[in-house]
Amino acid sequence: MRENLTHAIEDYLKAIYELTSTEGRASTNDLAEQLDVRPASVSGMIKKLSETEPPLVEYEKHRGVILTPEGQKVALEIIRHHRLLELYLHQMLGYPWDKVHDEADRLEHVISEEFEARIAAALGDPLHDPHGDPIPTIDLTLPPSTVTPLNQLRPGDHAIIRRVRDTDADLLCFLEDRGLVPQIEIEVVEYSPFDDNLTLQIEGQAEKLVLGPRITGQVFVDRVK
Repeated sequence: MRENLTHAIEDYLKAIYELTSTEGRASTNDLAEQLDVRPASVSGMIKKLSETEPPLVEYEKHRGVILTPEGQKVALEIIRHHRLLELYLHQMLGYPWDKVHDEADRLEHVISEEFEARIAAALGDPLHDPHGDPIPTIDLTLPPSTVTPLNQLRPGDHAIIRRVRDTDADLLCFLEDRGLVPQIEIEVVEYSPFDDNLTLQIEGQAEKLVLGPRITGQVFVDRVK
């Protein structure tokens, strides 16, 4: 089916998947912001995607858009390509984790299924990309997410960082410089209700770190009981 789809269509399907995985339905404005296009362009594309055979999205006015099973399959295939490429670039070619996202965005549309399979085999069929995001399986499934945004934790909570959002290279550099990477354990020491800042004790570090909500909303953790 992907043989008949443009790169732009695949980008839309991936964006819809990512938005609906956390928000239920994707609005025109949310898609416009994520894809950096005009809302009118989004409306035109959504209409086009809802009229393909088979339809790739379902749209209800004022309620937003969701993927059909066919649209979800395409989105997960592109996401599998993207996350495998990110890990390959990072692990095999030495790219820093803040540089792999844009590179993978350029390559995800053009690699063949054979190339995808060879990357997966070379990496040992990995489960996560460098930022902790799960890689869809070969049959295009993802396990249910159990992670919690760091900003939901409060003093006394212990957690292990599982993933961070990968779209902001400056944020990734900031987090890496401070040791806030997947698999690191943290403890919330203080919470400031005035500005929603969290004070963290990071595994292996003597000094505590204060983070604001702009950052703590981009880091996802599993609580440690």
